[in-house]
Amino acid sequence: MSAVLLPDGSGSLTEHVLSGPGNWTRPQAPLAARKAYAAAHVVPLALGDNTPGAPAQLDWDATLGFRHDIWSYGLGVADAMDTAQRGMGLDWPATQQLIRRSTAEASAALATGNPALEGRTVRDLIACGAGTDQLDPAGVAAGEAGLRAVVEAYREQVEVVEGAGAKVILMASRALVRAARDADDYLRVYSQLLDEVRHPVVLHWLGTMFDPALAGYWGTDAVDTATETFLELIRSHPGKVDGVKVSLLDAAHETRLRAALPEGVRLYTGDDFNYPELIDGDGTRHSDALLGIFAGIYPAASTALQAYDAGEPGRARAVLDATEELGRHVFSAPTFYYKCGIAFLSWLNGSQPGFQMVGGLHSGRSVPHLVEVFRLADRAGLLLDPELAARRMTTFLDGAGLGAPVLAAAGSTGGAA
Repeated sequence: MSAVLLPDGSGSLTEHVLSGPGNWTRPQAPLAARKAYAAAHVVPLALGDNTPGAPAQLDWDATLGFRHDIWSYGLGVADAMDTAQRGMGLDWPATQQLIRRSTAEASAALATGNPALEGRTVRDLIACGAGTDQLDPAGVAAGEAGLRAVVEAYREQVEVVEGAGAKVILMASRALVRAARDADDYLRVYSQLLDEVRHPVVLHWLGTMFDPALAGYWGTDAVDTATETFLELIRSHPGKVDGVKVSLLDAAHETRLRAALPEGVRLYTGDDFNYPELIDGDGTRHSDALLGIFAGIYPAASTALQAYDAGEPGRARAVLDATEELGRHVFSAPTFYYKCGIAFLSWLNGSQPGFQMVGGLHSGRSVPHLVEVFRLADRAGLLLDPELAARRMTTFLDGAGLGAPVLAAAGSTGGAA
């Protein structure tokens, strides 16, 4: 067994023996009982200028390889979302490349003969965010001129996503917050876009814990009033909304909204705190999933969804429950830095060469926070190669000034790699 010396609450280093990966399985048929997308992150070039404000330079092999691994577990990928650092280091030129390249890779994945993807379409495998981040919100005025600029920016991005062949996720817009004067302005902008899209879209409602610049979305800070505006938009555009992704971290609100949605409109939970109970459902309805935490737990998530397909909801819920503490920690306040935990898990599991993020965002979490990510991921069976994870964790701690030799096996000391 692999082991590593980790700092404890007193500052001392204590041996932690890794428990090994869970019994995760890749599906042998398409997942059916729940529809799920993992919101994937991006990997920067190790020698890129990954400093705040610099244009994003991506390691395409690692970024796209990570998406192929998610697809191999039968899950879809939600790309170019906040998990991919939209508005936090990933600029619009790089986003366009990401959308086009990822969608092309989704097409390639369908051609591999993977039984988990049999009968799927590209839009089942990949959905991409369309927003307005080519605009500087500070330069957007309230009123008609600002609203026109927002609509044109959305149109440009929708065309890129639809042109690539992916499903559109209409993301929340910082610029629209600046331009809109009331709920009617939100309805006008979104109605124009829904009238024009070629295929049904996912509407994304992102809370201020993920992005403080979105305060007052849908024209008010009162969530119940905003929800009525949201529902009015959906009900007035039948056939244009595939589903909604709600990221408010409020399970009771999501349950009420889920019950109020028109027939055929999915609720893709974006609640990275309460996803086990929401995906499991209340006996009448359940949520599907479009989750950032799924990018960190996708082997377990897939295994749980396979259990639902097998008619074993108790086992499915148990698997999801075992990951909940990790999800709550990764998404703890300040929540908008959750992406650091996703990238850290990716690095520990060998999916990227270094623990780096575009825009220097890998500095957004503390050493104790990331140590706890390691502990909780191990407890959940999500460190897939314990020896590699132990070596990398030791390297990380050494760089943080907490150097100690990696323990190659419980009770024995070996050299760090």
